[in-house]
Amino acid sequence: MQVSPPPDAAASAIHVASVQTAPVMGDVAANVARSIELAEQAAAQGARLVVLPELANTGYMFASRQEAHALAESVPDGPSSRAWIALAQRLGIYLVAGIAERSGGKLYNAAIIAGPDGYLGTYRKLHLWGDENLFFEPGDLGLPVFHTELGRIGVAICYDGWFPEVYRLLALRGADIVAVPTNWVPMPGQTPDGPAMAHALAIAGAHSNGLTLVCADRVGVERGQPFVGRSLIVGSQGWTSAGPASHDREEVLLAPVDVMASRRARQLNDFNHVLRDRRRDLYDELLGAADAPRQR
Repeated sequence: MQVSPPPDAAASAIHVASVQTAPVMGDVAANVARSIELAEQAAAQGARLVVLPELANTGYMFASRQEAHALAESVPDGPSSRAWIALAQRLGIYLVAGIAERSGGKLYNAAIIAGPDGYLGTYRKLHLWGDENLFFEPGDLGLPVFHTELGRIGVAICYDGWFPEVYRLLALRGADIVAVPTNWVPMPGQTPDGPAMAHALAIAGAHSNGLTLVCADRVGVERGQPFVGRSLIVGSQGWTSAGPASHDREEVLLAPVDVMASRRARQLNDFNHVLRDRRRDLYDELLGAADAPRQR
């Protein structure tokens, strides 16, 4: 496991961390314990926001709905949630962690958001990938934005990032930072040593919306499915702030974020602003976003 040093930044910046893990399918206690160790390392390096991968406590490749149901937990009172909430409170950090959530007989690919004062909320993945459709329900909590002293934090999970509307709506709702727990897999045509398609999408989403994206992936091969790793943090102007991480090792990436500077950077020049330049008269109704709040 490697820890990247935090880059130099102005004193006004906070540091965010992407934690890349190698979970073992079904070994929830060990996976949570390891995620806590790595989050502690990130906090020791100065991270105020720590993002863990998608389904960080269970692993990804469920063999059946029965297995998924057995491994899923209620949020926020399940054991994994309680451990992560206690960690955030103890370290005084904000933590976003992917979890298989069980609620009212339904399962969700979700993320828990916790902070120094405890549980903040839950995000449920909107766009399910592949066999996830056999186990999980599509998210039904929308795209919440959590207001914190670090800035306004949104969440998207993995395949959500393939839909530009997700990042756009989070930006319109005031998000500064988007935590992206993910389990990226190779896309068709992706070579083992080539760039990950997910990177291009993250860079485009960050640049076109003035958002910082903290993408935390996993590594390893699970029940025959390889994962690409290569976690990264993308700044609000679309440039990579940290990473990509390796394709095969646990790592902690850190990067500075100056939220106020990021908000100002949405003004590209005297005439152009990445959100205000939208031609709402032409396409908002077609996109189903006619009533989306307008943000500066």
